[in-house]
This record gives sequence, structure tokens and C-alpha cells, in this order.
Amino acid sequence: MIRIEKKSIINPLTLNFFKIISFFIGVFISTLVLKVFSINITDFLKDIFVDAFGSKYAISETFLKTIPLIICGIGVSLAFKMKLWNIGAEGQLYIGALGSTLVALYFKTDSSFFMLSIMFLVAFILGGLWSSFAGLLKTKLNINEIIVTLLMNYIAILFINYLVYGPLKDPDGFNFPYSKKFPPQAALSTLFDTRLHTGIILAIILLIVYYILVERSIWGYEIRVIGSNPKAAKYAGININRNVMLVMFLSGGISALAGFTETAGVINRLQHSISPGYGYTAIIIAWMSGQKTFGIFLYSFFMAVIFIAGDTLQLNYQLPISMVNTFQGIILFVILISEFLLNHKISFKRRKDD
Repeated sequence: MIRIEKKSIINPLTLNFFKIISFFIGVFISTLVLKVFSINITDFLKDIFVDAFGSKYAISETFLKTIPLIICGIGVSLAFKMKLWNIGAEGQLYIGALGSTLVALYFKTDSSFFMLSIMFLVAFILGGLWSSFAGLLKTKLNINEIIVTLLMNYIAILFINYLVYGPLKDPDGFNFPYSKKFPPQAALSTLFDTRLHTGIILAIILLIVYYILVERSIWGYEIRVIGSNPKAAKYAGININRNVMLVMFLSGGISALAGFTETAGVINRLQHSISPGYGYTAIIIAWMSGQKTFGIFLYSFFMAVIFIAGDTLQLNYQLPISMVNTFQGIILFVILISEFLLNHKISFKRRKDD
């Protein structure tokens, strides 16, 4: 007979250490999958290192991919702290990109600061309202937010596709599915003569704000209490429904800012497939980090390297970019197993005959 018992106390440092070890075990197993395609693992790892860290440009590209992962990771982690399962960061990113695009194309000003500020606010508000719909359905009708946020991803992505193939399509774009290019004042400044932009500063500021509000404030304590014990929170006089709406709004609004940084900082227009899956990857980041500030940064960086690995596979080995999803799935699976084994004691006992 197998007996599984939950351990009462787990040292957070031990848990984080095992998560990091599990991450690299997952990476190792992922590389073994490539043996099926007759890829030399040593050469592949060398290529990844060169593509991710081999030059100033390579490092800047790695951090460029880290920016939306950090921002979406913060948005998802905020909801997860209250045991609200926001699976819709990908769609919220697209809505933020749409808000930024509408401002950039139709709001006229010569001030870059004013233009970018309005783009930021509109992206945040639209993303927050988009996410709040799931919060409203949960508070009023007790509809599961996982299903709602997941399905809303498809609505957002397909709606953007409709716009770039239709009303927002650039008439001078040689029939490609993208909008007109943003004016210069709607573009984030670049750093160090690379494509890395000032969105990295925004990501760091959001990390600091997240740390203060969620990990060090009374409100952060309240949302943790709601997540761990709703009955105790209600008994303590905490307004659960109001906090559900607020957290869903902030979670969606923050995730939408990744759409702002991608359109204003990288592609400077709205186009099909803005994101290679940053919003979905943020779910993995939030889980692996335990919703801790430094963990969000660390695992966002690790996942950015995984995306670089996907580019390497596509360009150097002619494998599809979808291999990134395979890597992410393997890594998450290994981490979940290790976390389960660390948090539970498994014993085998022979059943006694009556």
C-alpha cells in the first residue's frame, strides 16, 4: 500500500534550490529529445551560448525577450497570490498592443513623453477592463476564471488578426498583415546601440512596485489571506469581491503593458503574432517563482534563453519554433514532480491480512 503524507514545514530556501536544480534537469532532458533529430547536443549548447551571451547584441536580445516575460510574469503572479488563476495574460498582452496602436496611429502630438504616457495608460486600462470581465463573472455568477481567461485569449488574438487583415491593415504594406508604422514619437528609446529599449526600466520598476505592494504591504497580506483562507478573510472583514475585481484588473492591466513594450519598443506597429507565447510562458514563470519578486526576474531570464534556443533550432537546425513549447512543458513537468516529492513523504507498507 502506498501512503502519501504532506510534510508540515519546508524550508523556502530548500524549495527554491530544488526548483533551480529541477529547471536545469528539465533543460538536460529537453536536450536529449533533440537526439531524435540527430542533433549534436554539444554543438547545440555552444550555439545557444553564442546566440544568448556571445556578444553585446546577443545579450541585448536575451534581455529584450526577458522584458515581456517579466511584465506578464508579474501580472500572472499577482493573481496567483490570491489563488485567482489568470490564464489570460497572452490575450491581455494583445489587448494592450491594440490600445497602444490606436493611440499611436490616431492621437496626434509631437511630444514623445506625452504620446508614450497615453499609450501606456490606454494599454493598462484596456487590459485591466478585459481581465475584469473574468473577475465580474466570478464574483457575480461564480464562473471559473480559468475557463473565462483562457477562452478570452482566443477572442483577443483572433480580433487582432481581423484588424491587421482588415480595418487596420497598412494600404502601403504590400498586402502583409500589419498596421501602419508608428510615428517616431511613439517609439521607446533604444539602449547601448542595440534593439534593447527602455521597457527594461519599466520592467524593473514594476518588479519593485510588485515587491512593495504584494510582499511588504498590508494589502498584499490581505490578498494572501484571501487566497489561503477565504473564510478567515471574510471573518476579518476583508471585502473579497472587491479585491477579486481589483486584482483581476491590475493583473490584466500589467500583462497588457507587455503589449505596449512590444509594439512601442520592438515592432513599432500592430501585426499578426505579436507574441510567441510570452503570456502562456508567464504562467510557468509564476508557478516556478512561487510569485516571489526575484524568482520572477530569474525565471523570466531563464525562459528568455529558452526562446533564444528556439530561434537557434529554427535558424541553425531547421526545426519548428514550437519546440520551445516542448522544452517548457518538460521543464514544468520536472519541476512539478520535484516539488511534489519535496513536499510529500511517500512510504510503502504491506497491507495486513484481516
